[in-house]
Amino acid sequence: MPSMQRLRQAVLVAADYEAVADRVRSEFRLAEPFHDPGVAEFGLRNGVFAIGDTFLEVVSPTREGTTAGRYLDRVGGDAGYMVMFQVPDIDVARARMERLGVRVVWVAEEEDIVDLHLHPRDVPGAIVSLTAATPAGSWHWAGPAWAGRVPEHGAGAVTSMTVRAADPAGLAARWAEVLDEPVTVTGGEPTVVLDGGAQVVRFVPADGAHEGIVEIGLALPAADRAGRDAVTVGGVRFVLTDAS
Repeated sequence: MPSMQRLRQAVLVAADYEAVADRVRSEFRLAEPFHDPGVAEFGLRNGVFAIGDTFLEVVSPTREGTTAGRYLDRVGGDAGYMVMFQVPDIDVARARMERLGVRVVWVAEEEDIVDLHLHPRDVPGAIVSLTAATPAGSWHWAGPAWAGRVPEHGAGAVTSMTVRAADPAGLAARWAEVLDEPVTVTGGEPTVVLDGGAQVVRFVPADGAHEGIVEIGLALPAADRAGRDAVTVGGVRFVLTDAS
């Protein structure tokens, strides 16, 4: 059966928000981002960029003592930080987390979206959230244009993510059970396939480096890709393909 889960939003954490957000916008030729005032609860500022009906977010600490700030210190600079997976049924997802012993550390419930943030000690490698949107193509976190509806949008998508891990097979197995998906092996790498094969999450050896998101795939319109295969922004390598 095709996967019903999607990788809907990838998140970078940056010490200098303006520098990284400006590069994201210019490198991928994106429109102005939505700035969510709600992230101030976490001591952050942010920008959420639409890429088709998926999203790339940049967050940056605005005060001392934040989780994001500690992560920047731990990894030694800008990095991949969080991934938001869309699930078809949030109640089923909640029950699965309880069965797996995965703690939910933060919950947001709006009329058009429910979002569960999972404890990073229970699901290592990144901050992972499970989200259900109504209607399915909407995305509350992208601002009023996307809240409870699906606006017209351009081509493109977040297509993949690569997570570095001390134990790639073990981490792949954990993410797979959280997402209720099988692990496959592609090119020798444990992989979780999502969205009917349109998206993949790969797990590679850390080899002594810090664990975390190190690569994100983007499909962009050919004019925006401009013939490039990859570019590094915010401590993450972006692999570029043409949007179909």
